[in-house]
Order: sequence, then structure tokens, then C-alpha cells
Amino acid sequence: MIQRVFWAAYPVLLSLVISSCSVNNAHVSYEFTTVRRSTLERSVSSSGTISPVSTARVLSQMSGKVERVYVDFNDTVQRGDILAELNTDMLRLRREQQSAAVIKARANYRLQNLNYQNQRALAERDLISEFELLSSRTNLENLEADLAVAEANLRVIETEINQHAFITSPIDGIVLDRRINEGDSVTDSSSSGAASIFTLAENLREMQIEANIGELDVAAIYRGQAVRFTLESLPGRRFTGEVENLRLAPVIVNNVVSYTVIIRVENHDGSLLPGMTCAVEFIVERAENTLVVSNTALRYQPTSLSSEEIDEMIFYASLGFLTEDQQIAAMDTREHARENTPQTARSAQTGIAALFTGGGRAARPTAIQGRARATGTQEGMRSLWYLDDNGNLQMVRVRTGVTTGTTTEIFALEDIEGREFILRERI
Repeated sequence: MIQRVFWAAYPVLLSLVISSCSVNNAHVSYEFTTVRRSTLERSVSSSGTISPVSTARVLSQMSGKVERVYVDFNDTVQRGDILAELNTDMLRLRREQQSAAVIKARANYRLQNLNYQNQRALAERDLISEFELLSSRTNLENLEADLAVAEANLRVIETEINQHAFITSPIDGIVLDRRINEGDSVTDSSSSGAASIFTLAENLREMQIEANIGELDVAAIYRGQAVRFTLESLPGRRFTGEVENLRLAPVIVNNVVSYTVIIRVENHDGSLLPGMTCAVEFIVERAENTLVVSNTALRYQPTSLSSEEIDEMIFYASLGFLTEDQQIAAMDTREHARENTPQTARSAQTGIAALFTGGGRAARPTAIQGRARATGTQEGMRSLWYLDDNGNLQMVRVRTGVTTGTTTEIFALEDIEGREFILRERI
């Protein structure tokens, strides 16, 4: 019964405590700021380079002189399209020589096969020795192998003439780079000096950005994170993307560690070109249509009040964030602390303050609690100071959310939208 009476009178007691701690501030002038609704974002900035999602480097499969080039920069190609053709004059001469070698090897094989058949007939009548029959069979097998080698060499030359002499596209895409002209000489891909002669992009409608993130900010990057970027070449336009991958291999330059982040972006209108540099912002936190206030107001503390008076006002202003049982416990602890030494009292005050800054299991209004969980904001509490109708200093305790460094999202137990709070004291 006593507790019910006490809590029924709690608002009046709180008003009396705050009034007793307020002073006449007529001789102090202030600058004020207004709590308003806005959208806040906390982001991590970086820079990156736009590149195609997938590219293919085309090398020549044989050495030779470029006879014709069929494509140029930015040409669209299909898989199997001929990009360039190498001269095959020498290959055709080699094919004639190898064809003659096949004819010769086949004739020798046929002659030896006939000889072996005769030798086997004589061996059946015991007219020749087993050694002579085996020698004839061995010669036949050697000539058969020579014929197979000659035919294989001919097929190699035919393949080079009909396939390798024509450099074809391995994918459907667009020609980004061309490194050869008619009359140039190229080397086959197995050579140590081989280089790509064409670079193809599979699809320019989907691009990616490679951005470097410092080790201090990499913990804020995750797959699927929203990204916003701009380009100097396209002023006034903003593009969006999404984090696709964070490569774990560190990049170390001058003892500075960074990590590569791959961002997938859409390029339906073709305005994003490979190699463009861009300024990237990774959206870490975002709060829309929320109450915000200047960080300067959150840092302000009156110079006309003592630290004990400020602590007293903070204590009573923060009780509203606690459940009824926690409020009773906090009041009892405070009264007990006052009966002890100042040092003990200060220790007890610190313990009570933990309830108001997220250190305890304080209850929060449902709307505030859900918003904080949704955004992952910190559970810290801060004070906003204002002047009442009598010109006395009063405070409101608020919880803070997303911050940009100059402005912070706030949650309060009462409606404070549009109210003015002290920003600083005028000198």
C-alpha cells in the first residue's frame, strides 16, 4: 500500500527534485537547436574501379602470321565466331609432305604384310625357322607403327589448318581489347612469351566494382550490404549496388592492410564503362523518418549546476526507463548509499547509473526497444537540456541510435519532436 502511494506521487516528487536543482538562469544566454525528423545514415567510404564481372583472354593456339582480323573494339561476338585468321601457306606445304609420308608408310606396311603372310605359310610347313617368322612379324609391327605416326602427324597439320589457324571466340560477349593487326606475328599459348591477343567481356549489363576497405572498417562490411557510388565522369548521378563478396586475402601496401570488396552493380543503360573509378559508400546503418538532434546538444552540460545536482537530475529523469520493481530497487539503493560515506555513495551511484546506460536489465518502451534491435544501435543514454516556462534548467533523458558524427538519432519516453534544447552557452 505504501509503495502504491509512493508511485502515485512519483511525478510530483520528481518535479520537486528537478525544481530544487534548477537555478535562475536569467544571466546566462543560450543557443538552441530543434529536435526534428530526418533520415540518418552511417556509412564507410572508399574508392573503387569498375570492371566486367567475367572476362576471357584469347591466345593463339599456334604460331604464325596474322592473315586477317575480323573484329574490332566493342564488336559483339558469339561463341565460335572467327576473330582472326593466321596464314596457312607453310602448313599446306607441310600437309603435302606429310601426305606423301603417309602414302610411303602405307606402301611399306602393305609390302611387309604380304611378306609376313608368305613367311607364316612357310613356317607352317617347317621350311623356315621360328626366328625368321618372328623377325618378319616384328618388321610388320614396326611399319604399322610408322604408318600410325605418319597419319597422326597428318591429322595434326589438318587440325592446325582447319581449326588453330582460325582464332575463335570462346564465349558470347563483346571485344574489349584487340592486340593484333594484319601482318603481325603471334606465338602459340604454350610459349613463354605468349600474350593475349583479344580480351572479351561476357556481359556489360552486369558490372562489378573492386574497392579496398581498411582493416579498421572491414568489420562493418557484409554480403548483401547496400552500396551507393558516384562517378566524376557522370556528375549528378548516383548509382546503387550490393556487396557480393569480401575477399579474405589481405592487401598490404606500405604496411597498410586493406581487403578487397566485390560489389555487383547493374548497367542496363550502358553508362558504366570498364576502368571507371568511383567513390563508394557502404551503408552500415540507416534510420528513416526518425527523431534527430545535434551531437553538440547531447554533449552539453550546464556550468551553473554542480556535478551532484546534475547526478540528481539524471537519476530521477532516468527512472522512467525502468520497470516498477527496478525503480523501487534503485530508490532503495540510493537511500542506502546516502547513509554511507561519500566514497561508498559514489560507488552506489555508479552502479545505479549502469541501469540507465544499458548495463542493467532495464525495460524500454516497445517502440524504442524494437527500433533499437532492428538497427543494432547502442544502448547508451544521454541528456538533453532545456528551459521551462520559468526559465529554469530541465532535462530529458534519451537513448541514442544511428549517428553521422554531427547528428544522432534519439528515442525518448515523451514526444519531443519540434522542441528546442540547449546547444551551447553563449560567451
